[in-house]
Amino acid sequence: MTPAWESLLRSLREPAFMAFHGEATWDLLLRQAVSAGLLARLGALAREAGVEPSLPLPVRRQMRALLAVSQEQRRAVRWELVLLSRDLASLPGPVMLLKGAAYVAGDLPPAPGRLFSDIDILVPREQLDEAEAALMLGGWASAAGTAYDERYYRQWMHELPPLMHLRRQTNLDLHHNILPLTARIKTHSAPLLAAAQPVTEFPRFSLPSAPDQILHSATHLMHEGEWGHGLRDLSDLDSLLRRHATEPSFWNTLLARAAALSLGRPLFYALCLCRRYLHTPVPDDVLERCPARPGPVLRWLMQGLLRRALTSAHRGSMAPGTRVAEFALFVRSHYLRMPMHLLVPHLVVKAVSRPPARPSRRDDIDPLEQR
Repeated sequence: MTPAWESLLRSLREPAFMAFHGEATWDLLLRQAVSAGLLARLGALAREAGVEPSLPLPVRRQMRALLAVSQEQRRAVRWELVLLSRDLASLPGPVMLLKGAAYVAGDLPPAPGRLFSDIDILVPREQLDEAEAALMLGGWASAAGTAYDERYYRQWMHELPPLMHLRRQTNLDLHHNILPLTARIKTHSAPLLAAAQPVTEFPRFSLPSAPDQILHSATHLMHEGEWGHGLRDLSDLDSLLRRHATEPSFWNTLLARAAALSLGRPLFYALCLCRRYLHTPVPDDVLERCPARPGPVLRWLMQGLLRRALTSAHRGSMAPGTRVAEFALFVRSHYLRMPMHLLVPHLVVKAVSRPPARPSRRDDIDPLEQR
């Protein structure tokens, strides 16, 4: 890892350390933080630690601009939840918020500085059609690109095709589970919904329980293969763990819940990453007792892949072999998502129907240079 990447990690762990970065460090660190979706988070941490005034003026301007975007998005999410409450008022069953929307509605630690691309909600599968119909009446429409995409989501996945509001252009993901129906790990949404906690401000919605928030965050990190924002998701998980780790019997409850939901393996990898890179206080015995703990060879292989994939957000931070590791984890995520007799035809279809490549790849143009 590059020195600037190490400085980014230390800034997340020890926000007061940001006051000691020189201009040369900030020059690359800013670009890496923007690419990883973490500059607004750093701004929130710097403000909370009281070191924001000591940062270089260009750094403060960038942080404040993205913090303003984050705060506006949080207000927009809250208003969207009010409107969704009306759209889903007739739905008999529970509606659970996931990821960013849950962080905002529950005022959870990952919310400050978090940037959003969509809202995620989960309903019982038997009420999926009713929920979709209610949303369509409220002005939501499928944003799936092709008939194949519609079939892919509806027949095999854990969510419907992405929805977009025709007037507000808001994006919404309607889930009925946290893993695809075809996934190798079989889990069910009923236990998640049964343990969900009501949201006082938005009574139509509920939040996952504390262990389920962590398990879903770990599962999303380890199964989606989106490593460009891997460090951001790891930072979310770190803040949730730090919030709940002081509660009595928290670790025992988390491990028992992971075993009940068959999510021990993604939890193990996520806890290892949090402890190694963000120094999350995960006890040794928790890792030793984690359900579905992998063997030493697989553990060694995954550690090497994950260490490289976490640096993939920006070309200035990439370790040797990062692209190979990112591709290997991408293949792994699809292998976990679908059996081979479905996966191979799916990848062929997506490869054939892929739109023409843009002139530049994701990281060929620095986000700070896009005016």
